Amino acid sequence: MRAIRGATTAEANTASAILEATRELVAALQDANGFQPEDVVAAIFTATPDLDAAFPASAARELGWLVPLLDAVEMDVPGAPRMCVRALVQLYTASGPERLHHVYLRGAARLRPDLS
Repeated sequence: MRAIRGATTAEANTASAILEATRELVAALQDANGFQPEDVVAAIFTATPDLDAAFPASAARELGWLVPLLDAVEMDVPGAPRMCVRALVQLYTASGPERLHHVYLRGAARLRPDLS
């Protein structure tokens, strides 16, 4: 079992914008790492306090992730990206850590420029 990280930003505090950004992130994590929804053990999604119109995990559920999913509020750290959704995904994979790809999209790319 391994874990991968990812983050993105939503364009607005609306359900459609939060779910769109999260669907894009979930799809990018799957594409970059070649896993299927059934490989996922569990996932934690966080959102900054300015995103409260929808649960980001709902987007993963829409894409077939039928495993334990948890939403939480991200710490409100000065200078951190606003309207940010982050994910921590635990999954079964034969890939070693050097072959896993963490994904940072949109405004969240500045969190990890080395990975974006």
